[in-house]
Amino acid sequence: MTDQTNLSSTRPLQSNPSNNFSDPPILKNIAVIGAGYVGLSNAILLAQAHLNTQVTLFDIDPNKIELLKKNQSPLQDTEIRDYLTNKPLNLSPTLYSIIDNQGIYQNSDLVIIATPTNYDVASGKFDTSSVEASITAVRKQNATVPIVIKSTIPIGFTDSMRQQFDNQILFMPEFLREGQALYDNLYPSRIIVGATCEQQALAAALMSLYQQASLAPNVATLMMPPTEAEAVKLFANSYLATRIAFFNELDSFAEKYQLNSQSVITGVGLDPRIGQHYNNPSFGYGGYCLPKDTQQLKANYAGIPANLIHAVVDANNTRKRFIARQIIEKQPHQVGVYRLSMKKDADNFRDSAILDVINILKQYGMNISIYEPALEAGSFEGCTVINELEVFKQQNDLIIANRWHDELLDIKDKVYSRDVFGYS
Repeated sequence: MTDQTNLSSTRPLQSNPSNNFSDPPILKNIAVIGAGYVGLSNAILLAQAHLNTQVTLFDIDPNKIELLKKNQSPLQDTEIRDYLTNKPLNLSPTLYSIIDNQGIYQNSDLVIIATPTNYDVASGKFDTSSVEASITAVRKQNATVPIVIKSTIPIGFTDSMRQQFDNQILFMPEFLREGQALYDNLYPSRIIVGATCEQQALAAALMSLYQQASLAPNVATLMMPPTEAEAVKLFANSYLATRIAFFNELDSFAEKYQLNSQSVITGVGLDPRIGQHYNNPSFGYGGYCLPKDTQQLKANYAGIPANLIHAVVDANNTRKRFIARQIIEKQPHQVGVYRLSMKKDADNFRDSAILDVINILKQYGMNISIYEPALEAGSFEGCTVINELEVFKQQNDLIIANRWHDELLDIKDKVYSRDVFGYS
């Protein structure tokens, strides 16, 4: 991993430079590294036939590549499935082989890196090894092709890569929701390019390409130094985590005092400064982004007086312990966990809050079974997996659900959930 301690950067450029520069570079042959939510949604977005681009999508997972070659999505995302099945795309899914990867970037006009960066607790930083390895592999074959980092990275990482390699490395933060990644690319809230003064023409070309690919009119565009673009990503997700933590603590109070949590939240949200969004209680925030991004931002605050970011991380852990205590106080004989996914109708449960709740319940000797269609094995983390929903319902006297689903209506009296609005 690279040390990202120098957070200095040049001052930002213009907020919308798309019309200020002539002769921007042509970006037609595009390589995307990584077929997760970020990489796949970006690859499909930029492979739309009307753009006259050719996108090659690389991944090390042969199962993903085989599905994509059949126009099948390896991820649960409605728009991704629709575009793969029904839209004309210039997309070539390709298995990335460490042994046989010579020449794959030689003809590229642009390389987008969207490999995973998990938070490493031991070092207190993102593990950026996959991003660094990708940059190294590209530069061995093509010394000049622009590289855009889409992976979530620590503040200061892009500058460190520019110092280590060259000034043709940029950062573009993504603002995607799990299960709606392509939709959020098609209708972006904003397009931000982290670039330096000498990269203005390239930044303008990137903004133009993403604007042409989107379906949203008049998308806000911003150009700023890479370090500030990295900060936008981490602070945006940390604000969302803060909002989740706030409404979860409101819900904890309401549950303890037997208040109607939905009514209180609705009343609070009617203030237009607060709004009726991102306010549905849960067992805690989780998923791909919020846990690791808040942890990374907390680490970046080393030596800086701060309380709130630290408190958000602590509040999420407190919420999960509160949920576990509420379940334990009900003294169930057999606890059923309905779905492990963080969001409704999602298939991913990485860092889902319910996993920590399960671990706490196991420490208290609870008998736990799980209903999760995404699991094929007969057990998970020492818990029995029951694949038939009706059997699962019958065998448990208390069922906990981070997110409500109408298929639980017939047993609603034995379901414990803090999903008061019934949406993700």
